[in-house]
Amino acid sequence: MNASDPAPPAGPGDDLPAVAPQLRSLRRRAGLTLEAAARDAGLSPAHLSRLETGQRQPSLPMLLALARVYGTTVSDLLGETVAGRDAIVRAGDMEPTRAGGWTYWQAGASGRAMQSLRVRVPHGSQGDIVRVHPGEEWLYVLQGRLRLRLGDTTHVLAPGDSAHFDSLTPHRLAAEDHDGVELLFVHTLLQSPTAALCLGPITGEMP
Repeated sequence: MNASDPAPPAGPGDDLPAVAPQLRSLRRRAGLTLEAAARDAGLSPAHLSRLETGQRQPSLPMLLALARVYGTTVSDLLGETVAGRDAIVRAGDMEPTRAGGWTYWQAGASGRAMQSLRVRVPHGSQGDIVRVHPGEEWLYVLQGRLRLRLGDTTHVLAPGDSAHFDSLTPHRLAAEDHDGVELLFVHTLLQSPTAALCLGPITGEMP
Protein backbone atom coordinates (compact mmCIF):
# COMPACT_ATOMS: atom_id res chain seq x y z
CA MET A 1 0.00 0.00 0.00
CA ASN A 2 1.13 3.58 -0.45
CA ALA A 3 2.35 5.43 2.61
CA SER A 4 1.29 9.03 3.09
CA ASP A 5 3.76 11.85 2.77
CA PRO A 6 4.76 12.62 6.38
CA ALA A 7 8.37 13.70 5.95
CA PRO A 8 9.03 17.45 5.95
CA PRO A 9 10.58 19.20 2.98
CA ALA A 10 14.35 19.37 2.89
CA GLY A 11 15.87 22.40 4.54
CA PRO A 12 19.20 24.16 4.03
CA GLY A 13 20.73 22.39 7.05
CA ASP A 14 19.92 18.85 5.94
CA ASP A 15 22.61 16.53 4.60
CA LEU A 16 20.41 15.30 1.78
CA PRO A 17 22.64 15.89 -1.25
CA ALA A 18 24.70 12.82 -0.21
CA VAL A 19 21.64 10.73 0.66
CA ALA A 20 19.48 11.39 -2.38
CA PRO A 21 21.90 10.20 -5.12
CA GLN A 22 22.67 7.12 -3.03
CA LEU A 23 18.98 6.20 -2.93
CA ARG A 24 18.78 6.44 -6.70
CA SER A 25 22.04 4.54 -7.25
CA LEU A 26 21.06 1.62 -5.01
CA ARG A 27 17.63 1.37 -6.63
CA ARG A 28 19.22 1.12 -10.07
CA ARG A 29 21.78 -1.37 -8.78
CA ALA A 30 18.87 -3.51 -7.56
CA GLY A 31 17.41 -3.38 -11.09
CA LEU A 32 14.14 -1.77 -9.94
CA THR A 33 12.10 0.91 -11.63
CA LEU A 34 10.92 3.85 -9.58
CA GLU A 35 7.38 2.46 -9.62
CA ALA A 36 8.38 -1.06 -8.55
CA ALA A 37 10.65 0.16 -5.73
CA ALA A 38 8.01 2.57 -4.46
CA ARG A 39 5.37 -0.15 -4.46
CA ASP A 40 7.55 -2.60 -2.53
CA ALA A 41 8.58 0.06 -0.01
CA GLY A 42 5.02 1.23 0.61
CA LEU A 43 5.58 4.65 -0.93
CA SER A 44 4.06 6.48 -3.86
CA PRO A 45 6.33 6.85 -6.91
CA ALA A 46 6.08 10.62 -6.54
CA HIS A 47 7.28 10.50 -2.95
CA LEU A 48 10.19 8.17 -3.76
CA SER A 49 11.15 10.51 -6.61
CA ARG A 50 11.21 13.43 -4.16
CA LEU A 51 13.45 11.41 -1.82
CA GLU A 52 15.83 10.64 -4.69
CA THR A 53 16.04 14.28 -5.76
CA GLY A 54 16.52 15.61 -2.21
CA GLN A 55 13.18 17.40 -2.05
CA ARG A 56 12.06 15.27 0.90
CA GLN A 57 13.77 13.75 3.93
CA PRO A 58 13.60 9.96 4.42
CA SER A 59 12.49 8.88 7.88
CA LEU A 60 13.98 5.86 9.62
CA PRO A 61 10.95 3.67 8.71
CA MET A 62 11.36 4.66 5.06
CA LEU A 63 15.09 3.89 5.17
CA LEU A 64 14.40 0.50 6.74
CA ALA A 65 11.82 -0.35 4.09
CA LEU A 66 14.06 0.76 1.22
CA ALA A 67 17.05 -1.12 2.66
CA ARG A 68 15.04 -4.33 2.68
CA VAL A 69 13.70 -3.77 -0.82
CA TYR A 70 17.22 -3.11 -2.17
CA GLY A 71 18.80 -5.93 -0.14
CA THR A 72 21.21 -3.55 1.58
CA THR A 73 21.65 -1.64 4.84
CA VAL A 74 20.57 1.71 6.18
CA SER A 75 24.25 2.68 6.30
CA ASP A 76 24.55 2.05 2.55
CA LEU A 77 21.47 4.18 1.91
CA LEU A 78 23.03 6.97 3.94
CA GLY A 79 26.30 6.63 2.04
CA GLU A 80 28.29 5.64 5.11
CA THR A 81 31.50 3.70 4.56
CA VAL A 82 33.10 1.58 7.24
CA ALA A 83 35.64 -0.73 5.68
CA GLY A 84 34.72 -4.33 4.90
CA ARG A 85 33.61 -6.81 7.54
CA ASP A 86 35.99 -5.72 10.28
CA ALA A 87 34.92 -6.82 13.75
CA ILE A 88 35.90 -3.47 15.27
CA VAL A 89 34.35 -0.09 14.42
CA ARG A 90 36.37 2.78 15.87
CA ALA A 91 34.68 5.88 17.22
CA GLY A 92 36.60 8.01 14.75
CA ASP A 93 35.03 6.09 11.86
CA MET A 94 31.48 6.79 13.05
CA GLU A 95 30.69 9.86 10.98
CA PRO A 96 27.22 11.29 11.67
CA THR A 97 24.65 11.35 8.89
CA ARG A 98 21.34 13.24 9.08
CA ALA A 99 18.10 12.19 7.41
CA GLY A 100 14.50 12.89 8.27
CA GLY A 101 15.60 15.02 11.22
CA TRP A 102 17.32 12.05 12.86
CA THR A 103 21.10 11.67 13.20
CA TYR A 104 22.73 8.28 12.60
CA TRP A 105 26.14 6.80 13.38
CA GLN A 106 27.07 3.37 12.06
CA ALA A 107 27.88 1.17 15.08
CA GLY A 108 28.58 -2.11 13.33
CA ALA A 109 30.39 -3.52 10.31
CA SER A 110 28.70 -3.83 6.93
CA GLY A 111 27.85 -7.13 5.27
CA ARG A 112 26.34 -8.67 8.39
CA ALA A 113 22.92 -10.13 9.14
CA MET A 114 22.17 -7.26 11.52
CA GLN A 115 22.38 -3.49 11.18
CA SER A 116 23.69 -1.60 14.22
CA LEU A 117 23.25 2.15 14.56
CA ARG A 118 23.51 4.87 17.18
CA VAL A 119 20.57 7.18 16.63
CA ARG A 120 19.68 10.66 17.85
CA VAL A 121 15.93 11.39 17.72
CA PRO A 122 14.84 15.04 18.18
CA HIS A 123 11.58 15.81 19.92
CA GLY A 124 8.59 15.93 17.58
CA SER A 125 10.40 14.16 14.72
CA GLN A 126 8.88 11.18 12.85
CA GLY A 127 6.83 10.04 15.82
CA ASP A 128 3.65 9.61 13.81
CA ILE A 129 4.66 6.69 11.58
CA VAL A 130 3.70 3.15 12.52
CA ARG A 131 5.67 0.39 10.84
CA VAL A 132 5.17 -3.35 10.43
CA HIS A 133 7.87 -5.48 8.79
CA PRO A 134 9.56 -8.87 9.20
CA GLY A 135 12.46 -9.33 11.58
CA GLU A 136 13.46 -8.24 15.05
CA GLU A 137 14.54 -4.95 16.59
CA TRP A 138 16.55 -4.22 19.72
CA LEU A 139 17.16 -0.80 21.18
CA TYR A 140 18.90 0.60 24.25
CA VAL A 141 18.37 4.12 25.56
CA LEU A 142 21.60 6.05 26.11
CA GLN A 143 20.33 9.55 26.92
CA GLY A 144 16.90 11.10 27.34
CA ARG A 145 13.62 9.22 27.39
CA LEU A 146 12.06 7.26 24.53
CA ARG A 147 8.35 6.79 23.94
CA LEU A 148 7.89 3.41 22.29
CA ARG A 149 4.51 2.20 21.15
CA LEU A 150 4.19 -1.55 20.58
CA GLY A 151 0.77 -2.57 19.34
CA ASP A 152 -1.76 -0.90 21.64
CA THR A 153 0.68 -0.34 24.51
CA THR A 154 2.90 2.68 25.02
CA HIS A 155 6.10 2.45 27.05
CA VAL A 156 8.42 5.22 28.26
CA LEU A 157 12.04 4.05 28.42
CA ALA A 158 14.70 5.85 30.47
CA PRO A 159 18.50 5.65 30.09
CA GLY A 160 19.62 2.06 30.64
CA ASP A 161 16.25 0.63 29.57
CA SER A 162 16.06 -1.58 26.49
CA ALA A 163 13.46 -3.25 24.28
CA HIS A 164 13.63 -6.33 22.05
CA PHE A 165 10.58 -7.06 19.92
CA ASP A 166 9.23 -8.73 16.82
CA SER A 167 9.04 -6.12 14.05
CA LEU A 168 5.71 -7.55 12.88
CA THR A 169 4.27 -5.85 15.97
CA PRO A 170 3.12 -2.37 14.87
CA HIS A 171 5.57 0.06 16.43
CA ARG A 172 6.71 3.66 16.48
CA LEU A 173 9.40 5.64 18.27
CA ALA A 174 9.43 9.22 19.52
CA ALA A 175 11.42 11.36 21.94
CA GLU A 176 9.51 11.90 25.17
CA ASP A 177 11.39 15.04 26.22
CA HIS A 178 12.18 18.26 24.38
CA ASP A 179 15.92 17.54 24.55
CA GLY A 180 15.42 14.45 22.36
CA VAL A 181 16.69 10.93 22.93
CA GLU A 182 19.80 8.99 21.92
CA LEU A 183 19.76 5.23 21.57
CA LEU A 184 21.50 2.17 20.21
CA PHE A 185 19.40 0.47 17.54
CA VAL A 186 19.88 -3.01 16.07
CA HIS A 187 17.62 -4.65 13.49
CA THR A 188 17.79 -7.78 11.38
CA LEU A 189 18.19 -7.38 7.63
CA LEU A 190 15.40 -9.16 5.79
CA GLN A 191 14.34 -8.58 2.20
CA SER A 192 10.62 -9.27 1.85
CA PRO A 193 7.61 -7.73 0.08
CA THR A 194 5.85 -7.59 3.45
CA ALA A 195 8.41 -5.00 4.53
CA ALA A 196 6.17 -2.50 2.71
CA LEU A 197 3.37 -2.83 5.26
CA CYS A 198 2.70 0.59 6.74
CA LEU A 199 -0.13 1.79 8.92
CA GLY A 200 0.76 5.38 8.09
CA PRO A 201 0.70 8.45 10.27
CA ILE A 202 -1.74 8.64 13.15
CA THR A 203 -3.53 11.91 13.85
CA GLY A 204 -2.87 13.54 17.18
CA GLU A 205 -0.38 12.95 19.96
CA MET A 206 0.91 9.57 21.01
CA PRO A 207 -1.18 8.46 23.98
